[in-house]
Amino acid sequence: MHILQLLTDDTATSAGIGIGGIIGGLIGYIIGVLPLYGVFGKAGQPAWAAFVPIYNVIVLLKVVGRPVWWIILLIIPIVDIVIWVLLAIDLAKSFAKGTGFAVGLIFLSWIFALILWLGSAQYVGPAAEAPRTA
Repeated sequence: MHILQLLTDDTATSAGIGIGGIIGGLIGYIIGVLPLYGVFGKAGQPAWAAFVPIYNVIVLLKVVGRPVWWIILLIIPIVDIVIWVLLAIDLAKSFAKGTGFAVGLIFLSWIFALILWLGSAQYVGPAAEAPRTA
């Protein structure tokens, strides 16, 4: 067979695979951020923000009481791991959960965020925010 014949025959298949990959990726993304949707709703933030890349991290920082400039730290390799661990600990504290739950958020974040959303946990306020004195 001629190479040009092979290229034209596989165009429809390649397009189908590409579209399938895009649809599969979107479904995976939606499923991945769905627990965050519920967590934002419980925390009194706009739940739709969970589906917007980068903005969802800004809202998460607000929920746990960390400054927005921390998003810059999430770009730095190795430092980002430490920041995500701190955010998981702060998120657990913001929902009045202990260290064990924070460890669960670190290693099984999707499942434990789902538990925060669908469970009986109540948002008690940003854990990292300093208490205000009158």
